[in-house]
Amino acid sequence: MQLFTSSVGRKVLMAITGQFMVLFVIVHMLGNSSIFIPGGINAYAEHLHALPPLVWAFRLVMLVAAGIHILFGIQLSLENRAANPDTYAVKNYKKATMGSLSMLYTGLLLLSFIIYHLLHFTIRATPDIKLGVDSLGRFDVFGMVTNSFSHGIIAFIYIAAMVVLFLHLSHGIQSFFQTMGWNNDKSLPVFSKIGMIAAVVLLLGYATIPFVIVTGILKG
Repeated sequence: MQLFTSSVGRKVLMAITGQFMVLFVIVHMLGNSSIFIPGGINAYAEHLHALPPLVWAFRLVMLVAAGIHILFGIQLSLENRAANPDTYAVKNYKKATMGSLSMLYTGLLLLSFIIYHLLHFTIRATPDIKLGVDSLGRFDVFGMVTNSFSHGIIAFIYIAAMVVLFLHLSHGIQSFFQTMGWNNDKSLPVFSKIGMIAAVVLLLGYATIPFVIVTGILKG
């Protein structure tokens, strides 16, 4: 299929799968924010685990989307570098942003973080994990998270990863509209601003949790 073999087709698939993951990041942030509601995150986790077929189906879809996004992202980056001579890159450097210039690197860093995050809070294979139940007999996600983020190095890893996510999305969201052909000279500044605002909101939404825990504002 040309969708998988042509450069344009792969860019479209990469853009669409990227937005699937943006939606997941938004929903995941909203769920994580329930940590600020007493007993909220434990109730949220209990509801999720009460629907295992739905959760696993969603995980499978996200795994496929992430695989396509990563594979085509690496391929297209390598192809663009091979096709564009150094002089062309220098001429367009001033038009680029830090987010656009670092897409490949931030993407690979995010992949590394996702693997760590899965080992950390999903598989619970790291030594800082504290398992227990709350007063209602539910798995104590709140205690697990606050115990982990009370370690400065772990909180720093998560906050740093969210800065990387910010850089990736600050360009990635607006580039979706460009790839889909919805961008023009008038709409480009609007989409760029939307992408930047969304990236800032996600950065603050995610980074606030480890920050308030490591600083003692939110205690287990």
